[in-house]
Amino acid sequence: MKRILRTLFALALVAGTAVPAIAGMLDDIRSRGVVRIGVSLGGEPIGFRDAQNNPVGYDVDVATLLAQKLGVPVKFTDVSGDARISMLVSGQLDIVVANTSATLERAKSVDFTIPYNRAGLRIIVQANSGISKLADLAGKKVVVGRGTTGETFLKKALPAAQLVYVDQFAPDGVLLLQQKRVDAAIEDSSLLDYLATKNPTLVTLTGLYSNDPIGIAVAKGDPEFVRWLDMFVSDYIQSGAYETNYKKWWGANANPPTLNPLW
Repeated sequence: MKRILRTLFALALVAGTAVPAIAGMLDDIRSRGVVRIGVSLGGEPIGFRDAQNNPVGYDVDVATLLAQKLGVPVKFTDVSGDARISMLVSGQLDIVVANTSATLERAKSVDFTIPYNRAGLRIIVQANSGISKLADLAGKKVVVGRGTTGETFLKKALPAAQLVYVDQFAPDGVLLLQQKRVDAAIEDSSLLDYLATKNPTLVTLTGLYSNDPIGIAVAKGDPEFVRWLDMFVSDYIQSGAYETNYKKWWGANANPPTLNPLW
């Protein structure tokens, strides 16, 4: 639709006729009076529900601040895995702030901002499992989120592992671990490091298997909106809000990954 509008705009310029402004996502959101943001509520502290069933967590705080900067209320949708991308592409969501690793493959379908967080793939196992390295997972049952970078990594690095799929790591994957129905799980270090502090029967293996930029995702076709969001993330980092939010969820002694503002 935007390509058609731009073509009409160019033709009108040639004809010398008046042309109305082409509305972008910023105008669409403000006209609608609400921003539709997808968040993943699949695991603490990134995103989950509190005792009153309200969305909370690191990403929820980022999304809430983003809506405040836009000047409109936010409507949250719980998304995970492949749904994060498909709902953006189909126009069901305006923005996704859902612990989404910015990969070259995903960037074929959506646009990403500069990172507002960073995380790496880590493995968590039963404390008494005897598993101490990646190769030990051969033939073992490992929980993975469907459509995640963890799934992609394990299929390539250790095809002998038995993948057990969940759409939501929490509560589904966490429950499988706690019930000892699986041997291990692979997920973002930000989730697993937090989980290990809450569950003494689980331990994380040393080392990371990636160092992923976590970006805000939007549908393609609106570079002006991506630029505004990059400015938002830059301000989030430079204002101190990033460090404050990170330590709120990972503890006062946590060391937030280094992020570089663009603006």
